[in-house]
Amino acid sequence: MKPVVLTDIEGTTSRIDFVHKVLFPYARARLPDYVRRHHAAAPVQQALAAVSAELAEPTASLDQQIAALLRWTDEDRKITPLKSIQGMIWAEGYAHGDFTAHVYVDAYDALRRWHVQGHRLNVYSSGSIAAQKLFFRYSVFGDLTPLFDAYFDTTSGGKRESDSYRRIASEIGRPAGEIVFLSDIEAELDAAREAGLHTVQLVRPDAPPESRGDHKCVASMRDIDLDSIA
Repeated sequence: MKPVVLTDIEGTTSRIDFVHKVLFPYARARLPDYVRRHHAAAPVQQALAAVSAELAEPTASLDQQIAALLRWTDEDRKITPLKSIQGMIWAEGYAHGDFTAHVYVDAYDALRRWHVQGHRLNVYSSGSIAAQKLFFRYSVFGDLTPLFDAYFDTTSGGKRESDSYRRIASEIGRPAGEIVFLSDIEAELDAAREAGLHTVQLVRPDAPPESRGDHKCVASMRDIDLDSIA
């Protein structure tokens, strides 16, 4: 069977700066007003309940919840309720045409080619599944969501935890040794390899990773030969 792809987004398919200089500031600036306007909506209520649980304060006020969300934003925390609310805010931004998601040309070419060749493509990012789908639906190359089979986020576990990759392999329904994980983060690749996945580190000239281990390294997704890896 053809190897399956599991790919990160930031620094892998897409420029890190887009997330940190466009998406994050956009969500932070609008978060207090958005939460106050929509706090009665079921998805926001669910996220706020998770915020209170994370704070271990079941009776936390709306102001306390908002303050926590802003603090976690500034700390770049990978907390599920924060990612959920960020995704809701970004949905408005995409729909209003405030921005489109950056995707590297080589990533677009490789993903499209692998899809045509019959490889199953999956995404694993710290952003919520809803945010991932928005990202690829409103990309600079148009709607790329038809290329992907499944999306995974922090509800599957942290990206630096090997058990997360075991869960994802189980959900994909393929042995770990038939899955190739792509990321720019060495610690994520280490965890994936510990779970039995094959790994490739993206080392892009415009955003070199903080560290490099002994994973296969490429500067472009065009340089990845899936069949020779798995």
